[in-house]
Amino acid sequence: MQVMIKETAPMPQLWQAQLPDRPLAGLTVMLVEDSRFASEALRLLCLRSGARIRRADCMESAQRHLRTYRAGVIIVDLGLPDGNGADLIAQIKSQNLAPVVLGISGDPGAEDAAMAAGADGFLHKPVESLALFQARLLALLPAARKRGPRLLPDEVVTPGGASLHDDLSHADALLTVPSGAETLDYAIRFLSSVARSSHDVQMAELISQLGDERGAGTCSEASLARLRGMVKERLFSVGGAC
Repeated sequence: MQVMIKETAPMPQLWQAQLPDRPLAGLTVMLVEDSRFASEALRLLCLRSGARIRRADCMESAQRHLRTYRAGVIIVDLGLPDGNGADLIAQIKSQNLAPVVLGISGDPGAEDAAMAAGADGFLHKPVESLALFQARLLALLPAARKRGPRLLPDEVVTPGGASLHDDLSHADALLTVPSGAETLDYAIRFLSSVARSSHDVQMAELISQLGDERGAGTCSEASLARLRGMVKERLFSVGGAC
C-alpha cells in the first residue's frame, strides 16, 4: 500500500519550538523609583516578560515593602526624594533581602556608586528594549531560569503620556513653590531623569547647563525661569495628547 505524505511547512528548530515567551514568569520585581514615566516603562517590560512588579516611590515606602514582601529582583533608583538609593542597595545586600539587586539611573556617573554599594548590576535610563531587559535579568538570576538558546524579542516599550504628565506636574510643583536648595537640587535631578527617559534632548541640555551653573555658584533666576517655562510647555503639550 502506498502512503501519501502531505508536504507541510518546515518544522522549526527544537529550541525555537520550546521557546518560552514569558522567561520571567513567576518572578516578583520590586522597583524603587520616583518617576511615574520610568516606572511605567519597567512595568510594561515586566508584563511582557511574565514578571510581577511592585513599586515604591521613595526610601520610606521601600522600607514598608521590604518588611512585607520578598522579591526575586529589586531595582533601586539612585536619586530618590528622601535619600540616596545607594544606601538602600547597601542595606538590602547586607541583610540579604533579595537574590539580585540592580541600580538604575539616568546619570551615567551613578553606576559607580551603585556598584560600590554592592549592586549586582546597573540599568541605564531609558530602559526600553525588551530583549536587553530580559537578557540583563536572566544573566543574574539563578541557573534554573537559563533554558538554553532563545530568540530575543524585538520590542521597545513606550509609556503613555499620562505617566509623563504626572512627572511633569510633580516637577512643576517643586519648581513653582518657594523651596530650599535641597529641594531644588532634587527637582533638577528628577527632571534630568525624566528628560533622559522621554528623549527630551532640549530639556536635558538646559538641565545640564543649570547643573554646571549651580556647580559654579552662578545659577541665575533667568535660567530657572527658562526651566519652569519649558516644563509648563511640555505639560500643555502632553496634556493635550493624554
